[in-house]
Amino acid sequence: MNPSCNLFLIGPTGAGKTSIGRRLAAHYGLPFLDLDQEIEQHCGVELSRVFEVEGEAGFRQRERTLLDALTARTGVLLATGAGAVLDADNRRRLAERGFVLWLDTGIEQQLERLARDTRRPLLAGDDRRGRLESMARIRTPLYREIADLRVPGTSQGVAAASERCLVLLDQHWRRQQAA
Repeated sequence: MNPSCNLFLIGPTGAGKTSIGRRLAAHYGLPFLDLDQEIEQHCGVELSRVFEVEGEAGFRQRERTLLDALTARTGVLLATGAGAVLDADNRRRLAERGFVLWLDTGIEQQLERLARDTRRPLLAGDDRRGRLESMARIRTPLYREIADLRVPGTSQGVAAASERCLVLLDQHWRRQQAA
């Protein structure tokens, strides 16, 4: 949706949605929301525990409910979880309620950025590359479907990547003021 007062970040695990999102939110004066962190706060436990107790289906239901509530707000920057796009209603809400910025990144970058990460339940196990490739095959077309703007990943640090996003957003996002 363009124009919009909301900015939503989508993309694969390790794309920088949270790190870059915080910087973009500060620049634009928007409250920053991270969907995964909101789920943890709502549940009172880490995501890995939600997955352990409720499985992926339970987690996705919680994600769907909170995404609906958070995208209904006005004037926010929301960093989604990488798999939020798997649900058709989530995709529709993101596309209808905000400007969708796709932070894209390749498997090699993901492996590098996530090398020491042990908190992501869907990456548990030995074949991390295989899991990332499988997720990419399914999710990339869904990101493409709803993105208003795609920013390809680079090996830049967070500051440089954020600046690159700002330049592109200023060229493409017709920001409306929140009511």
